[in-house]
Amino acid sequence: MFVDASMCGVVRRWAVTIFAAMVLTPLLLVAPARCEDLAARFGGAADGAGPTVDHSAFAGLLGQFAAAGADGVARVDYQGFKRRSQTELKDYIARLAGVDVRALDRREQFAFWANLYNAKTLDIILDHYPVASIKDISLGGGVVAAFTGGPWKAKVVTVDGVALSLDDIEHVIMRPIFKDPRVHYAVNCASIGCPNLPLAPFSGKNLEAELDEAARAFVNHPRGVTVQGDDVIVSSIYHWYKVDFGGNDAGLLAHLQRYAEPALRDQLKAASQIADHRYDWSLNELAAAR
Repeated sequence: MFVDASMCGVVRRWAVTIFAAMVLTPLLLVAPARCEDLAARFGGAADGAGPTVDHSAFAGLLGQFAAAGADGVARVDYQGFKRRSQTELKDYIARLAGVDVRALDRREQFAFWANLYNAKTLDIILDHYPVASIKDISLGGGVVAAFTGGPWKAKVVTVDGVALSLDDIEHVIMRPIFKDPRVHYAVNCASIGCPNLPLAPFSGKNLEAELDEAARAFVNHPRGVTVQGDDVIVSSIYHWYKVDFGGNDAGLLAHLQRYAEPALRDQLKAASQIADHRYDWSLNELAAAR
């Protein structure tokens, strides 16, 4: 989750700035080849329209157990989900594991990876529920995982015979292949501070509209952007991944203006820099809104 560029690049930087070089040297040596392997394996796409993936099972589960709160935050009834339908979720994830992703066109691929990421995140929460935060879940994944907490670096799902972590999906596949900052609005980390879990699966057919809607919902919510006097305070997502949003405050402000409602857009136009960032790692549990 805490990644500033590709997973390859961040491992190299953290090796210098956070951990002793002797500890991370083995990771440093193997990470670039790993990233190249995944990009080569999943980087191709159908030339023209390809097949579509059936996400109807996931749609039914989201319809049953996810809901938008009055405060604009999407939450999940994890207790009911675990008691009644986790097996259905696992079956859906298992079906995705057999999909030939390279046979899909680009939009269908994006929807596939985003839905898989979100479904597997839900599954991990359900496996460990009750839990206060996803960061309290430790599945291993090496030295970096021990430092950051959370399940993101453990290999948790297999696609086309390849074992993948959540970080592999987001940072080694989605971000480098699609090069679209809206990836960050599409994947959900089961936390209040995260962009909303979509209440319906992403679809290749309607992807552009769905991603723009997700971006607008987050940018115009206080946990995305808040202006206090002359200070612009943003989600830590924009700090961790600033490289995806223009690389500096000016680029980020331009990105935010693109999706901001008129009143917020005017405030952002008057700003020249970001004052601070914040994030809420509390579980996005429906009971918390009652």
